[in-house]
Amino acid sequence: MHFYPRECQLRSLPTATLAGILKTMKRYIFHFCILIAVLATLFACASSAFISEDLSPAELIQRAQEASDRNRYRVALQYYQALLERNRDNIDLVITAEYEIAFIHYKQKKYQQSREEMNALLEYYNSPDEELLPPQFKRLATIVLERITEKEKRRFSFSSGSQQEE
Repeated sequence: MHFYPRECQLRSLPTATLAGILKTMKRYIFHFCILIAVLATLFACASSAFISEDLSPAELIQRAQEASDRNRYRVALQYYQALLERNRDNIDLVITAEYEIAFIHYKQKKYQQSREEMNALLEYYNSPDEELLPPQFKRLATIVLERITEKEKRRFSFSSGSQQEE
């Protein structure tokens, strides 16, 4: 056993205690990070919808609309995407799903994406089979495109006006 002066022994005690505290803190931080990761995974799963394969198109639309009414746009988009994927051979349902997806993007203020999707939707109506397609979505898409244009004009004129005043 070594003999150290009293001052050295007192100084070494806080260092050992500090090392122990740091080791304990690292363990708690590690466990805290794992807990956060698990909670984030659970919340991510909770916000995504499990979509049963036996839901009818009407049920998919109904659930999507309910989710959209509650501002749960990601869930609504999942239902409309399922409707689209499961009914590729039914042009009425394809147009319904594509319009609703584009409209959700409009509500989320993703105007450029919504504009592109609405224009793609309107391309269906530039065919000889136009009279066989649901007419309401052509009119609704046109209205949304007009609103997007108005919003962009207001935004541009507002930003131009504020720059001119400076």
